[in-house]
Amino acid sequence: MLVRLLVLLLLAGLVPLLGAPGVARAASGCSGRPAKTVEFSTGELRVYKSRAQACAVTVAKKPGKRRTMSVTLQARGGRAVTDKGSYTKTAGPVTVNALNRCVRATGAIGRKSTSTGWILC
Repeated sequence: MLVRLLVLLLLAGLVPLLGAPGVARAASGCSGRPAKTVEFSTGELRVYKSRAQACAVTVAKKPGKRRTMSVTLQARGGRAVTDKGSYTKTAGPVTVNALNRCVRATGAIGRKSTSTGWILC
């Protein structure tokens, strides 16, 4: 009986799907563990790390009106991946292969920006 109830709840979407142990899926669309969060006056830059990938998003403190937002992520020795546009809440996610590689991320909202420097080394 309990199994049937769980199946019904899963089908109804009331119980979140279980992922790999220790891996969380952020509302931002990045998978992996939170690795670094850098706050700045208009928002924050969030970086996530899974086994082989790094992911980053820029999130506005006060979502609502459209404004220029961007997020850039680069693995050492690789090309930078950028998402830039006019958004209301988040820019990104952007992901790079980062198995045994340092990464750096930059986030901006309007004229304010922040950067992590090289991390996850």
